[in-house]
Amino acid sequence: MTRKIFLSEKDMPRQWYNIAADLPTPLQPPLGPDGHPITPDMLAPVFPMNLIEQEVSTDRWIDIPEDVLDKLAIWRPSPLYRATGLEAALGCPVKIYYKNEGVSPAGSHKPNTSIPQAYYNKVFGIKKLTTETGAGQWGSALSMACAMYGLECKVFMVRISFEQKPFRKLLMAAWGGTCVPSPSQETQAGRDVLAKFPDTPGSLGIAISEAIEAAVQNDDTRYSLGSVLNHVMLHQTIIGLEAKKQMEIAGDYPDVIIGCAGGGSNFAGLAFPYALDKINGKDIDIIPVEPAACPTLTRAPFVYDHGDLAKMTPLLPMHSLGHDFIPQPIHAGGLRYHGMAPLVSNLVQSGVFRPMSIHQTDCYKAALTWARCEGFISAPETAHALAAVVREALKAKEEGKEKTILFNWSGHGLMDLVGYDKYLSGELQDIEPSDAEMACGLSCLEGLPKPN
Repeated sequence: MTRKIFLSEKDMPRQWYNIAADLPTPLQPPLGPDGHPITPDMLAPVFPMNLIEQEVSTDRWIDIPEDVLDKLAIWRPSPLYRATGLEAALGCPVKIYYKNEGVSPAGSHKPNTSIPQAYYNKVFGIKKLTTETGAGQWGSALSMACAMYGLECKVFMVRISFEQKPFRKLLMAAWGGTCVPSPSQETQAGRDVLAKFPDTPGSLGIAISEAIEAAVQNDDTRYSLGSVLNHVMLHQTIIGLEAKKQMEIAGDYPDVIIGCAGGGSNFAGLAFPYALDKINGKDIDIIPVEPAACPTLTRAPFVYDHGDLAKMTPLLPMHSLGHDFIPQPIHAGGLRYHGMAPLVSNLVQSGVFRPMSIHQTDCYKAALTWARCEGFISAPETAHALAAVVREALKAKEEGKEKTILFNWSGHGLMDLVGYDKYLSGELQDIEPSDAEMACGLSCLEGLPKPN
């Protein structure tokens, strides 16, 4: 049995797939403070126009620049694995495949978009990028990409992750990036939060506010986002496009597709090329998996909301817990976001995706099973996908059905071992917001426009 399926560099996709061309229901536009759709020029202080063009595009295929392909080829195409060890341990009638995105220099899927974003900013004449990061995967990836293109990089890292994951900030420093804990004293948004909540663990919503504020103050600086936005989802589709070629080589096709979902990028990267098949009638179960502590897709409404605490972003049509909501400090810091990508939210609303939420102790249990069967140590975010894989395998056994499962192993956990230590010592607690906490978070949506 073949354990790994490789593609040659000449087989690497040369175009990204844009699912905006094929949505069952059109994507509703982002809105400005006045409730009217924003225009591309209104985003110009935040993003370079070449990325704004991708953000609003409905072209089905968008060419990948040669210089970007050259840098992606450092590790791409990434291998597709058959998880025979896990299959044997579970004893279920399933075949389990996974796309190994942990082989990138930064150890996750994030460079799939950090490299093109750095490229487009460089050719537009930008000198410095600012960004936020949760667990540090995105901040690391953007620091690496900026080093490749000679750009400065400033990262606002969610405070609880800054404290829990000290080696991530050192990784950013090795690539020349500057990392500060958020909320910080460097921006008005950060100072305002600290004045009210000096002990806050921080959130991605706060860090986004700080990064945007820092970006718009200088003409040679732009903001870079690691998830949520359309152009980020676009860049990640190289994962699924490769996977389709590799599954064809394997002579197989997935019945179930799984990825963890915080803002939506790594899930979308694998799922969107297959979502097109489902839209066209293919019977596939496509599952975004989120933390029970931050149940954006499974418990939050589909609304118009800001992507950040200070309301500096446009209003986006998405599932949201409310821009004021600050998730509990679980170890899967990359999944602690109050909102979800509009494209992912749209496809949940259309019934193309079936979201699932899982407690963190179940995720670590699955991650340990995985480590002892397959060897790899998973990031806490990736562990959510693993827990869902286990659930779906057991479900297939209960139903007496043979199934093929494909999931995205989106990052390693070699710098996240503190979480494993807390799980093994029995210190980890399962957390989920109460109905009252949910209602409190959603109260900030009052008076905002509602999607159709």
